[in-house]
Formats: sequence, structure tokens, C-alpha cells
Amino acid sequence: MQAGISTASLFLKKPNEEAAAILSEWGVPVAEVFLSTFSEYDRAFGAQIARNKGSLRVNSVHTLTEQYEPQLYGAYERVRKDAFAVLGGVMEAAREMGARYYTFHGVARIKRTGNYDNFSFLSPRTREISEFCARYGVTLAFENVEWATYNRPGVFRELQRECPALKGVLDVKQARISGYDYKAYIADMGPALAYVHFSDADADGVTCLPGRGCFDLEEMLRCLCGSGFDGAVLIENYARDYADLSALKESWLWLQEKIYKFTR
Repeated sequence: MQAGISTASLFLKKPNEEAAAILSEWGVPVAEVFLSTFSEYDRAFGAQIARNKGSLRVNSVHTLTEQYEPQLYGAYERVRKDAFAVLGGVMEAAREMGARYYTFHGVARIKRTGNYDNFSFLSPRTREISEFCARYGVTLAFENVEWATYNRPGVFRELQRECPALKGVLDVKQARISGYDYKAYIADMGPALAYVHFSDADADGVTCLPGRGCFDLEEMLRCLCGSGFDGAVLIENYARDYADLSALKESWLWLQEKIYKFTR
């Protein structure tokens, strides 16, 4: 198990290409690269990240998912074709930077009606998306997100029935927002849990950097180890959660030490 950082934590503070270089300079072993706009969804930008990342291992890529992921499930073939073209660019970038996983949200639950829980529809489409990513050497990993497809425990198991290659991402913050215990998501994903997005929260539930809140990290690590998990625990915070980059580095060092002491 390793402690890492998502470049989403540096959003609006440093662009991705600079963020990758900074994390590498700090000695961070693993990261997620949060691609956030169409000009970053291509092979050339992925190659730029690859040049800047030094020894940093890119675990996964994330994107501003609402831009095209819901359309991958669309009924209109032309819309789906365009969405897959965008996804292809993302996969080219992922392959260039050596990312193993693609953090995925799927459909946004923003309308009163839709195929949100129609798994006979969602599962085959998810398998198609997974197989598309696999052609680039990237594994699709569904993240629990309160407002998206995987909004509660049980959804992952349903999707995995027809998509056995599917992996999962635990987002601790989103679990809290959803009202379900994060342990229920760990149980739902089981051995398919690939990595974790981690942030802390204070007594009022306001997000903060790991080590500055009251979240019981040891309990989570105990639960993860009990499930056989041995992946990356990636700090994913909002830029508003801290003022100076040194605070983010200190938080990563704290998390790294906690994981080392717990797992050695």
C-alpha cells in the first residue's frame, strides 16, 4: 500500500504538467493525473506529462467526466460515436503517461427519469466501455460518487456481473456525502477495489487535508487490509482546503508515515 496524491489537489494552483513535476520533486511515488479539459485529452499532452513526471508513477487518469462520459451511454449513435472519440483521446494520453487505470463516473443522475438503475442496459454498455479502454492497456475503474452511476453500495456488484474486468475506486468523501458507510463500499467492491481517493473531514464534515481532521485512518487501513487491498491511497482534496503547497506535502508525508507504520 502506498500514499500518493491526485493532481486534482493542485487544481487552480498548478497546471497538470507542473503538478507532476512538483510531486516528483517531493518524492511522491504514485499519483493520479486529473485531466480537466479537452486540450488535455490527447496523446501529445500525455507525452508532456510523461516528460515531466520523473520517477513518479501515474496510477490513473481522471477527467472532467460530465463533458462526455454520460454520452457514452447515449441512445443517439452519433452522440455515442463522438463521446468515444473523446474517450479515445483520453486513452491515448493515459497510455503515454503509463496510467494503469481510468477513474470513471458514468451517467450523471440529474434528471427525474432515465436508465440510472436499469442494469440490463447499463451493464452491457459498461462492458463495451471497459473493452474499449482495455485496447489501450487501461483498466476501467468505477468510482463511488453520490450524484453519478455508483451512488450506493450494490451498484458495483450489479455492473460487474456482465463486466468482470471492472475495477473499483473508493472515494471516502463521496461515501460520506452519500450517507453510506465507506466500509459498505469496500465490501461491495471486494477484491476489485483498485485504489482509494482520500481526504479528511473536521467535526462538522468539512473536508480538510489528511491529518487535519477527525477521520479514523487506522480503522480504514484495518478494513482495507482485511479486504486484501494493496493499492494506492491518493490524497484528493479541493484547492480551497489549504493555502500553501507545503501543507499538501506535509499531509502526504503524514499519510505515508501512517501507512508505513500500519502495514510494516
